[in-house]
Amino acid sequence: MQRYLVGVDGGGTSCRAAVADATGRILGRGRSGASNIMTAPDTAISNIAQAAKAAFEDAGLDPRLLKDAEAYLGLAGNNVENTVAYVMPRLPFHQSIIESDGLIALQGALGDGDGAVAILGTGTIYIARSGSQVSSIGGWGYHLGDLGSGARLGQMALQESLLAHDGISARTELTQALLEEFEFDPRKMVAFSQSAKPGDYGRYAPLVFEFGAHGDKAALSILEQSARFIDRSLDRMSEVTHGGRLCLLGGLSTLYAQYLAPRHQQRLVQPAQDALAGSIALAKAAFAGVEGGVA
Repeated sequence: MQRYLVGVDGGGTSCRAAVADATGRILGRGRSGASNIMTAPDTAISNIAQAAKAAFEDAGLDPRLLKDAEAYLGLAGNNVENTVAYVMPRLPFHQSIIESDGLIALQGALGDGDGAVAILGTGTIYIARSGSQVSSIGGWGYHLGDLGSGARLGQMALQESLLAHDGISARTELTQALLEEFEFDPRKMVAFSQSAKPGDYGRYAPLVFEFGAHGDKAALSILEQSARFIDRSLDRMSEVTHGGRLCLLGGLSTLYAQYLAPRHQQRLVQPAQDALAGSIALAKAAFAGVEGGVA
């Protein structure tokens, strides 16, 4: 019976899936909503299944074949053991492996070569390879980590807006725009924060870059603080790779590049492929030779 490989790239804002044949040739792709398994595991499970189903439909395949597929999933929030244990048996695939979204991004961007990637999206994670050694830092989630992420940028922007409202910080066009969105009522902003998920905060990150490009002091202060932390993280990764190639990935990657220190800017290279291609490559390697798996 024909078996298929599924690759999944799941983050705090969206989930992408690809289906491939036994040779690793991608046949179809699909997309759905947020799939951070730490912050909202049930939502993530549903969106993973939806994206995979869409990939099979895009390939002209019967979505019911999902139950016979081997899947390699790179997911945000995978570093919480009990969450992975909860999600794994609820996935719609025959066999599944859950790893970091950073690992599949590294594989897609650099193949089997040495170097590092920084994934700068709703969350942040850094991962590097030197020979057979793979190391990662960050990816600890919004509550304790993800400094420099879209979620943190949005949160910092809202914090600065409240400081401006109270007269502690100077008002700028950015803080005025955010206060206006909440009808200049801080209580509404606070109410938003009580239930906001990382992706909700992340919606405001593009505004920080937009106003920063026009010299807004609040936006630039937020971006400079965040970029300095990213620089420190990249310095740590450089200790593993002894410098070498660096790829910036994720929705904020192109926006952040100009704010990084020159020592990192000069290392930047374009990724060879995307994270989905990386997940398919890892799926092919992981399930090759497994009984009932792909050849």
